[in-house]
Amino acid sequence: MSNGSIPKDPVMLLSYVNTQLRDFYPDIEEMCKSLDIDREELENKLAAIDYKYDGSMNKFV
Repeated sequence: MSNGSIPKDPVMLLSYVNTQLRDFYPDIEEMCKSLDIDREELENKLAAIDYKYDGSMNKFV
């Protein structure tokens, strides 16, 4: 991911991303665009700890 200000640890990343989605963004596309995050890389990193994005809930579960 190109944004150096997001957590590198997957568990911390999960918490950070879900908080961003809950508080600031209507969906993952808007968040990734705004924060300059590669969506595929983000999803792969969180899939490694068994989390995937649920669009209906707008969070990783």
